[in-house]
Amino acid sequence: MPGHRKASSAPPAAFGSNAQAVVAQSVEPMLHRAARMEDAIHEFREQNARRRGLIPTIVPYTGYGAPGWIRVLCRVLLTKEGEKLSTGHTHVRGWRSFTSVPINEVVVDAVIDGVTHHMTADRGGVVDTRIEVDLQPGWHSIVLRTEGSLEVHAPVFVIDPAVKFGIISDIDDTVMVTALPRPFLAAWNTFVLDEHARRPVPGMAVLYERLRASAPGTPVIYVSTGAWNVAPTLNRFLTRNFYPRGPLLLTDWGPTHDRWFRSGRQHKYQTLRRIAAEFPEMKWLLVGDDGQHDEDTYGNFLAEHPSNVAGVAIRQLSSTEAVFAGGRSRAEEHERTTKTPWIYAPDGAGIWDQLVEKGMVGGA
Repeated sequence: MPGHRKASSAPPAAFGSNAQAVVAQSVEPMLHRAARMEDAIHEFREQNARRRGLIPTIVPYTGYGAPGWIRVLCRVLLTKEGEKLSTGHTHVRGWRSFTSVPINEVVVDAVIDGVTHHMTADRGGVVDTRIEVDLQPGWHSIVLRTEGSLEVHAPVFVIDPAVKFGIISDIDDTVMVTALPRPFLAAWNTFVLDEHARRPVPGMAVLYERLRASAPGTPVIYVSTGAWNVAPTLNRFLTRNFYPRGPLLLTDWGPTHDRWFRSGRQHKYQTLRRIAAEFPEMKWLLVGDDGQHDEDTYGNFLAEHPSNVAGVAIRQLSSTEAVFAGGRSRAEEHERTTKTPWIYAPDGAGIWDQLVEKGMVGGA
């Protein structure tokens, strides 16, 4: 998962060779052997891609924040000229999103209200940076640019401090049927199918919109163990199926600085803890499914941060989906020792009915 960074600020300036040294970073721990191998491969691929004329392209992701700060997310890849000039949008689909070449430690500028903030991408080309800037609550668009690329606009949602309720939602088998734990089906869904071929979970988009209507200003944050490579596809899927706009907090494939493989469960748990620290007064409805460890992850987070959880809603997989997912969790059978509501239903309509029954929302 990308590390936390703060950005420096300066008046708008032209890019140059000195731009690569604008952000002073803390000393990184010694890299795992697998990470060093990955870095060597990335360096070879980057050099080869530049020789073939590929150019830097920024893939913007949705950010979020509060008055006084925002979290900016994007990724920098080397792509073909046609992708750079595709009607102002970046289209890197399916398997090609995994063969595109990331640019390590490249400097990206975010221009906000005429002020340029310098950021640095991580080893996988991902920028995940907190910028101290005071924006009004609501949606904003910031400009991102790096040397040799077109400027792109990244949406950012600033949460109103008066809003005390939000939704944190899993994606795989919670809002979209993916059968992710089965390697072959996951590979098919990731590398072959596009968002048109993916099936939404019945009633979940309506559920989220009804929750937002009952509490105006409610933010929706999507958390998944999926790779940043598929973020554009997931965004198109969510938009096509009328899910509320919101940040996607994903992870990256491959080794980290200290281990061979990344932990999806650890990514989710660390993400929840970070959100709790960023919004200590917020209560979140945690939405997941019973096929991937969401119950354990949410249960552990609830035990640690009871004041930040309004309730836990678990979408129950069908028998077929449970087989694809490698089985169904048995956590529902365990006695709950908390007053925080736990809700189980196979679709969004069932979850809504139980939210009404437990008095968490109105019945209108």
